[in-house]
Amino acid sequence: MTTTTVPAPAPEQQALAAQNVHPRRTRFVVIGWVYSILGVLLMELAGRVPSDDITFTFGIPPDVPQITLDPPGMVLLAGMVLLAGGITGIFEHRLGNIPRVGLAVATAAFVPLLLVLSLAYSTSSKQTNLIPILVESLRQGTPIALGALAGLWCERSGVVNIGIEGMMLAAAGGGFVAYAVLGGAEGGFWLWASVLIAVLIGGLMALLHAVLCVTFRTDQIISGVVINLLALGVTSYLRQQVIVPSGEGGGGITLPTWNIPLLSDIPIIGPVFSGKPIYFAMFALVALTTWVLFRTPFGLRVRSVGENPHAAETLGVDPIRIRYLAVVIGGLIAGLGGAWFSLETVGSFEDNMTNGTGFIALAALIFGKWRPWQSFGGAMLFGFAAALGTRLQILSVRLEDFRLLDLSRFGLDVSVVRITGLEIPSQALQALPFAVTIVVLAGAIGRAIAPAADGVPFERSK
Repeated sequence: MTTTTVPAPAPEQQALAAQNVHPRRTRFVVIGWVYSILGVLLMELAGRVPSDDITFTFGIPPDVPQITLDPPGMVLLAGMVLLAGGITGIFEHRLGNIPRVGLAVATAAFVPLLLVLSLAYSTSSKQTNLIPILVESLRQGTPIALGALAGLWCERSGVVNIGIEGMMLAAAGGGFVAYAVLGGAEGGFWLWASVLIAVLIGGLMALLHAVLCVTFRTDQIISGVVINLLALGVTSYLRQQVIVPSGEGGGGITLPTWNIPLLSDIPIIGPVFSGKPIYFAMFALVALTTWVLFRTPFGLRVRSVGENPHAAETLGVDPIRIRYLAVVIGGLIAGLGGAWFSLETVGSFEDNMTNGTGFIALAALIFGKWRPWQSFGGAMLFGFAAALGTRLQILSVRLEDFRLLDLSRFGLDVSVVRITGLEIPSQALQALPFAVTIVVLAGAIGRAIAPAADGVPFERSK
């Protein structure tokens, strides 16, 4: 009888195996400890939260559903949820897939927790309507979703696009300049024509990006920076030289509001089905992108070029042509996102109007792991953060006597953290979407793997 000795893995293989397992485990454990500590702090804080009842409504009172809650009890419950979810993360190596669910539930608990604390410490109202927050989340998430789709088309074909911000800004500025010069304050046909011009401007900026990246094989990050700086300079120049001297401010005229028959009359959720054209176009583009990329031969070619362009070339696919088409399609979508700012929302144009939306869209794209509906979900997350920041400003949150880790129960007039008479500044609330971006990109979303050839210049085989 012979025995076969299996050689021990080489040190390099052991290190590689540890590298593949360790990051996720470390991330879960770290998040678990953070959530556990926050849970304990919230449970300790619960008894000192203002006890006045708070009310959430689903519409305009009085004839709408309402939920009345006790703030101390809700804070205590949120602390228990965070603690339980954190413990599952700490013992991730023993609990299989349970930590994913536990940490997801704990993360979701932050939303009602923030709303409860905001109302509890509000100086203006102890009641808020949740439906406008939902509607505003979808509205604020519209340009982010369009930007994420623009990046999705580019990166699925293997071209990194950090120039989404510039494409959207150029479209917003160029579209409004066209409207101010051609249509003035008339609206109607010229307003729709200006939206089309904005879309085409986004496509032209994307074409420039494609020429630099695909034909000349320029570093794709540098090309994206060029697009952003070019758009910032050109739109500022056009505003100073065309819009301001002409006095054509647009009169605040924007695209009309559409109501979907029957659906817009549904109680509670009806306002979701009432919006402006680009808002509805966003949903259609998410569905259309999903179908084209994953259900058509053209979509298969785009994805194959993004994964292995040389293998695609051997099968008769022209990677250069596919990349050009995908990047320009992405630019057209980004142009529509730019038109949302100047022609659908406010009816005017200001310098740097997009205000970093293109970069937040990139975060949504990574959050969605380069898939359309998941990226849409990421965009809505950031849209919710923006809507929540706006609502918190309305509530005027003020910390009159906020004490954390209070030791008075032990006969000591000491608190580890004590805040008196602090009103939360509006700037902090306006930064909420960017804070969410940092948290998402810091690793809370898990490991995101881009298409294999993303950012790799293609050169034809000789």
